[in-house]
Amino acid sequence: MMLGTDVSDLSTTAANAAAQGLSIVVPLYNEAAGLPFLHQRLGALAKTLRQRYGLACEVVYVDDGSADKTLDIARGLGAEGLDVQVVSLSRNFGKEAALMAGLDYARLGAVLFMDGDGQHPPALVEQLVSHWIEGGFDVVYTAKAHRDNESRMRRIAVHGFYALINWGARQKIPADAGDFRLLSPRAAVALRQLPERNRFFKGLASWIGFRQIRVDYEPAARAHGVTSFSPGQLIGLSIEGLTSFSVAPLRLASLLGVVLATVAFLFGLSILWETWMSGKSVPGYPSLVVGLMTIGGVQLIMIGIVGEYIGKILSELKARPIYFVAEHSVKRGEQEAGASIGERTAAE
Repeated sequence: MMLGTDVSDLSTTAANAAAQGLSIVVPLYNEAAGLPFLHQRLGALAKTLRQRYGLACEVVYVDDGSADKTLDIARGLGAEGLDVQVVSLSRNFGKEAALMAGLDYARLGAVLFMDGDGQHPPALVEQLVSHWIEGGFDVVYTAKAHRDNESRMRRIAVHGFYALINWGARQKIPADAGDFRLLSPRAAVALRQLPERNRFFKGLASWIGFRQIRVDYEPAARAHGVTSFSPGQLIGLSIEGLTSFSVAPLRLASLLGVVLATVAFLFGLSILWETWMSGKSVPGYPSLVVGLMTIGGVQLIMIGIVGEYIGKILSELKARPIYFVAEHSVKRGEQEAGASIGERTAAE
């Protein structure tokens, strides 16, 4: 019985890259204001890639339950120079689910993920594609060149997150890496093979291995609006990523338990020593209360950490779908059908 997947026949060469094509997956949540401009830039990008590499392109817009006119605008986007898919989820399932939906619906070989808020510059995509086709890399991921414009507290928190999630991990997650990345055809197939429902995209894209390369860039300012992630949501996403991809919190809890047990043992020895030497018992009420509160607090923290993992196990056992698609439409661009554009709409 073969427990792995052989994707060696999907290796990319400069000769077969054009035949495999590129799917650009863009998750959307309340991006109505900037979507037409982004689509215009992606159309120009597709033209450039077709001229340079003969690469066919499509864009897969995944509407993650937007509350504004994002879906209506996406339906009306033209397919000049590239195919356009619009996948509308039945509700807001979160970015990880939207990324997975885009990966599932991508019809071409390589897959590029980018945000719809304009901070991931389409002009950089040509460099990512070059690393894939000419450099032979399977995963081309981007990372912030620096965090000088962020507060000191945020930089410390980010550094601590990556230090914790990579603690003891065999495959490290690159620090400051984002979801803006390109997967070769075999890397995309490998990522589809991973069955877990609690997904941490950055971690999974690193875990699959293959040849990977980092590209530093300076994120552009948001084209419109403000970020939809509050500090509380960012903390929640960090906890979700830690418990979905790493056992470091459990190891930390165990280490903390060992430290407390050692301190308690040494404290007990000091009490015995003082009793034997002076014949007087140490007043116990304050130390007893402090000790009980410390141990009780640590136990509650450990129970909470274990509870997070039990919740993940329960979610996996329920095996609920990651997302539901309420509407799916496809517009064929000129690259495949000449001047005619066919459109198919399916409700799923």
